[in-house]
Amino acid sequence: MIKKLFQVILAVAATLALALAQQKAPQQQAPKGKGISKKEAEAINKVINAKTPDERIAAVEELITNFADTESKNWALQTAAEAAEQKNDYAKAIFYAKRVLENDSKYIDSLILVARETAAHTRENDLDKDDKLAEADKDAKMALELIPEEAKPANIKATDAQWDAFKKDETAQAHVALGLGLVVRKKFDDAAKEYQMAIDNEAQPDPTHLIRLADAYNKAGKPDDAIAAANKLLAMPGLPDQYKKFGDQEKADAEKLKAGKK
Repeated sequence: MIKKLFQVILAVAATLALALAQQKAPQQQAPKGKGISKKEAEAINKVINAKTPDERIAAVEELITNFADTESKNWALQTAAEAAEQKNDYAKAIFYAKRVLENDSKYIDSLILVARETAAHTRENDLDKDDKLAEADKDAKMALELIPEEAKPANIKATDAQWDAFKKDETAQAHVALGLGLVVRKKFDDAAKEYQMAIDNEAQPDPTHLIRLADAYNKAGKPDDAIAAANKLLAMPGLPDQYKKFGDQEKADAEKLKAGKK
């Protein structure tokens, strides 16, 4: 998941009063613990300081194995889910996120991850397509219901404006999940509306969301709208070549579609 990052400070109360600091998204932070041991604090620190997704997942497993009752379990499992997602390991990402939801059915980031990954990996000819998409929709809509009342955790040192921006980013991700499901159903106009709502909620549009928007407009037979979305993408400063390639392709497809309508 691409998130707007800002500086937060973690205070983990251990016997040696270990202080941990890391630039992360708010709900990804370990909760503030009371009276935890030095070893548990070190295990949490290991998760935070992991350099690669594999290292992060291994550190999470070590933490929850050695400290089964840790108050950081949901945060750690969600961290592992996002690390697996970075690796494009869909099955493992879902596995970890669903473990969070077994503990807390209203954990917003896990609801969004399960919804997004389920919708993204559902195919038109899957025998259980309808069931999987219904699950994804349910999770995304639940997240959207919960986000407005989501309280800033006590351990998050962020301004109200920063917290609101984070919640808007979560809202965007939930709309993307809904859009992905609508694409599988071939409801491209509706998918475009969800992607547009995602973009409208972001401080800066995510390039992948603009690509999805242009694609949905092309599939909906609306080349002018697809070109507008592609142009917005291509105008982004410092756009990596991989995104530029997709933007150029969507624009070319829209031009062909437009020419064919004449």
